[in-house]
Amino acid sequence: MAVQQVDRLGTVIEQVRTDLGNAPEPPIATFSAATSLVDEYRTKVNIREFSLDVDEPPLIGGTDIGPTPVELVLAALGTCQEIVYATYARVLDIPLDGVEVTAEGRIDLRGFFGVADVPAGFQDVTFTVDIASPAAPEDIARLVEMVNAHCPVLDILKQPVSIRGEARLNGEALQV
Repeated sequence: MAVQQVDRLGTVIEQVRTDLGNAPEPPIATFSAATSLVDEYRTKVNIREFSLDVDEPPLIGGTDIGPTPVELVLAALGTCQEIVYATYARVLDIPLDGVEVTAEGRIDLRGFFGVADVPAGFQDVTFTVDIASPAAPEDIARLVEMVNAHCPVLDILKQPVSIRGEARLNGEALQV
């Protein structure tokens, strides 16, 4: 008698979907990150129990100790896509052997350095998803549609987000 493998992630996904569907109030999750400038362009990022260094390449004055902030945005897009593929492949019962994402963003550095009146952020972002699966192309097309409709980071990049910020000088709110 063969022992049937249990899809641990599939079981967790189904339980979470059931719990969220039955929640009496909208279940809003708050995520946070704390960062601090260490030296020159090098910063330290602390997220829960994880820590990483962020820096800029030598070409623009950094020491290349870690990825740049904009590279982290691209990594966030790629990894979020992969996680959402893993989720919806199970929800839609579509076999998935692998997913890899390559993301690229173009920035006009004159905006960052303030030498031209151009945006400091991405001019555009492109990404390619390579999917390995024995499923039919129409099933994969349905999966792609679901992923692009439910990927939080893709949504963050595509939709305007309300952002509030404040600056403090020696612990006191700065009026800007």
